[in-house]
Amino acid sequence: MNLEIQQFKADFFKALAHPLRIQILEILAEEDKSVNEILALLNMEGSTVSQQLIVLRAKNIVTGTKDGNRVIYSLRDPAIIELLSVAKKIFNNHLIDAISMLDKVAETDKGLQKKLQE
Repeated sequence: MNLEIQQFKADFFKALAHPLRIQILEILAEEDKSVNEILALLNMEGSTVSQQLIVLRAKNIVTGTKDGNRVIYSLRDPAIIELLSVAKKIFNNHLIDAISMLDKVAETDKGLQKKLQE
């Protein structure tokens, strides 16, 4: 595979690798929003959110369009919504596996406790 494509992918995922940026993308997946609307939903400081929006804009993940005094942010590519959905499915699968392992450990512990009581 082409090294340039791999580097693009790595840089793209680095841009997503921050919980606040993910939250912003989830908000924008629902509807385009101004900075003030994003701030209100996140209940955070303006500078923190602005820094994360700068990163997302620099990687062409979101776009900002002037609307009078405001900038309206939107997802550059609607496929981001699918990516977030797939990431959630992967997370849920890992959670299911972890719960299954915990259940097995609990069953083993119960068996050991029963043997110790005998």
